[in-house]
Amino acid sequence: MLYIKAPAKINLTLDVLYKRPDNYHEIEMIMTTVDLADRIGLQGTAKGIHIQSADRFVPNDSRNLAYQAAQLIKDTFNIKTGVIISLDKQIPVAAGLAGGSSDAAATLKGLNQLWQLNLSLDELAELGAKIGSDVSFCVYGGTALATGRGEVIEELPAPPHCWVILAKPSLGVSTADVYGAFNPDKADHPDTQAMIAALREGDYEAMCANLGNALESVTMNLHPEVGQIKEQMIKFGADAVLMSGSGPTVFGLVNQEARIPRIYNGLRGFCSEVYAVRLLGDREPLA
Repeated sequence: MLYIKAPAKINLTLDVLYKRPDNYHEIEMIMTTVDLADRIGLQGTAKGIHIQSADRFVPNDSRNLAYQAAQLIKDTFNIKTGVIISLDKQIPVAAGLAGGSSDAAATLKGLNQLWQLNLSLDELAELGAKIGSDVSFCVYGGTALATGRGEVIEELPAPPHCWVILAKPSLGVSTADVYGAFNPDKADHPDTQAMIAALREGDYEAMCANLGNALESVTMNLHPEVGQIKEQMIKFGADAVLMSGSGPTVFGLVNQEARIPRIYNGLRGFCSEVYAVRLLGDREPLA
């Protein structure tokens, strides 16, 4: 059995610029990986693609992005043998943390190793773009500016070291509904260039000041609980707070470890899924 780590991501910025002729939205966002990860196990078998997971919310068929990644590799390289994919889920499902996309990216990287395809990260990321918008970023990991529909990746320096508190309310958010309700003329657009400058300078205060997500107000209008969690996280002492992706997970940045217990324990009163993790921030080399 080959095991691959599939880390979650958070959005330091997320901007939606306009709707493209292909019905995707042109986006500009800065993402970075955090130390909350699924564990993907890959084992060769005679034929077929088999998904195993104890999480009842994880589909075990072609709806699963890891399944799609394996199918894409098999079809592209005419692989006749099969694979058993075991998913040990630690990242909340449908949370705005790219759990499914990260599983797909880990599957691509793992099968590259298992089936000795010798593909580069760039080639794997190109394949990942065919599966979903966040998969290319998850192939690279680290910290990056993603543009286009999310598949054009430019590596950025890792953020200054700090803690991240993640809180996911027990509700599902439809990304399609959020984008459907989004109006670019009324949105609060983040300053992407200011965030890039903060990362290049390693400036924690500037990073906190320039967190921004153009979808946040839309999701909060649809799901007021998200706004309530954000308010509580600020009240309990996080340095800066933002919703990740299209939600519903909210994260807070904290640079003093001593403040974590108060924020963590306070949030546990509002939602059951709360995590305190470190930023990863740097790319991991291809195995």
